[in-house]
Amino acid sequence: MGSFFDTAMQSAVLKNLPEEDIKTIMQKSVIRNLERGASICIQGEAAHSLFVVLEGWVKTYRVTPSGNEAVIGVFTESGCFGEEAALRDQPYFAGAEAVSDGLVLQIDGTYFAKAIESNLSVCKAALLGSMDQNRALVQHVEQLKSHTGAQRIADFLLSLCKSETGSCTVILPYDKVLMAAWLGMKPESLSRAFRRLIPYGVHIQKNHAVIESIERLSDYADEDPAESWNAQSRSETS
Repeated sequence: MGSFFDTAMQSAVLKNLPEEDIKTIMQKSVIRNLERGASICIQGEAAHSLFVVLEGWVKTYRVTPSGNEAVIGVFTESGCFGEEAALRDQPYFAGAEAVSDGLVLQIDGTYFAKAIESNLSVCKAALLGSMDQNRALVQHVEQLKSHTGAQRIADFLLSLCKSETGSCTVILPYDKVLMAAWLGMKPESLSRAFRRLIPYGVHIQKNHAVIESIERLSDYADEDPAESWNAQSRSETS
C-alpha cells in the first residue's frame, strides 16, 4: 500500500491534503485491478466515484452523436479524472477506459463530497486540484493550436523522459492510433511527424523511442513554429 499511497499523494485532487486525510480517504476507497480495454466508467451514467491512476494508462473520451470517439484525456500514475461529475452529482461527462493493464483508486464520490462540505482542508485541496487540472488542459490546447505535429510529438516524448539532459530511451505507453488522437493528428500524419524528428536525434524502434539528446529535442519543441514549418518544408523539397 505504501507505493500506492505515495502515488495517490501526487494526484491533483489529493496532493494538497494533510497526510492523515489522504489515509482516511484511501481507507474508504477501493483499488481496482484493470486489464487493457476494461471500462472504468461510461459517458452519461450517474457519477458515483472519482478516480486516481496508480499504475498503467487510462484514456477518457466522448462519443459524438455520429458515433465517432474524441479523446479528452490520457492519464498515467497520479492522474485523476471523474471528479467534476462525482462532486456535482451529475452524469459522467466522458467515459474512461484502461489502455494498458493497471490499477486505479476508486474514491466514493458521496463520501468525498461530504468531506468537502465538512472539512476546509479537503475543500481547499479539491479547489486547487481543479485549478491544476484546468491549467494542464489549457497547456495541452495551446500545444495543439501553436505547435506543429512533430513538435507535439517532441513534447510528448519529453514528458516521458526521467531526466532533462543527456540521452534516453522511452517506452511508447500506448498504441499510435491513441497517440495520434490525443495529439490532434491522424495516424498517417503521426508516422510522417516521427520521420521529421529523425534529424533531431529521435529514432523509433517498435514501441521504443531512442532520444540522442534531450536538450536538442527540447530546443526543437520550444522553437518558433514558423521556423519549424520552414525547416519541414525545406526537408520535404530537398
